[in-house]
Amino acid sequence: MKIAVGSENPVKIAAARSVLWRVYGEQIDVEAVRVMSGVSDQPYGNEETLCGAVGRSRAALHAAHAELGIGFEGGIIEVSDRSFTCAWCVVTRRDGVVGIAGGENLLLPESVAAAIYHGDELGVAMDRLTRQRDTKRGAGAIGLLTGGLLDRQRAYEHLLELALARFLTPELYEA
Repeated sequence: MKIAVGSENPVKIAAARSVLWRVYGEQIDVEAVRVMSGVSDQPYGNEETLCGAVGRSRAALHAAHAELGIGFEGGIIEVSDRSFTCAWCVVTRRDGVVGIAGGENLLLPESVAAAIYHGDELGVAMDRLTRQRDTKRGAGAIGLLTGGLLDRQRAYEHLLELALARFLTPELYEA
C-alpha cells in the first residue's frame, strides 16, 4: 500500500512508518512528499492548523498517487491568556474518506510565546531558548519541555493512531 506523508521532516515520516507498520504490516510503502500546507509557516489557532493538515494530506495523496495521504501540522493556540502548542493529523484515503485527530496541547514558556508572537516559528524559538539547532526535526518542543518524557515522534504517532480510528472501525462511523 502506497502512503504519502506531506512532509520531508524525518520525525513525521518515522511516526507514520511506526504506526502504519503496526496497522498494515510490511506491505506499506511510506513516501515523504514535499508539499505546501496552504497556511502560514507558524499557524495560529486550531482552525488554521487543521487547515494546514488537511492541505498537506490532500496534496501528498495526489502528488504521490497514493492510497493514503497523511498531513501533520503543528500550531499555537491561546487559552485563558496562555499559549499552548496544538497539532492536527489528517488521513485522506483515495476514495475521499477522511480521518482527523488533534491535540497535543502543551503550555509554552512565556519567552517562547513572546518570540512566536513577534514572528518566530516555534522551532526557532525553542532552538534559541535551549541553544540547540533544528529541534523540530528531533525531540521538538514537546521533548524539550517534558525533559524527554514524551518526544515529537511519539506525540505524532499518537495523533495518527487517533486519526486512523475511522479506518479501523468504519462500522462505528457509518452507523
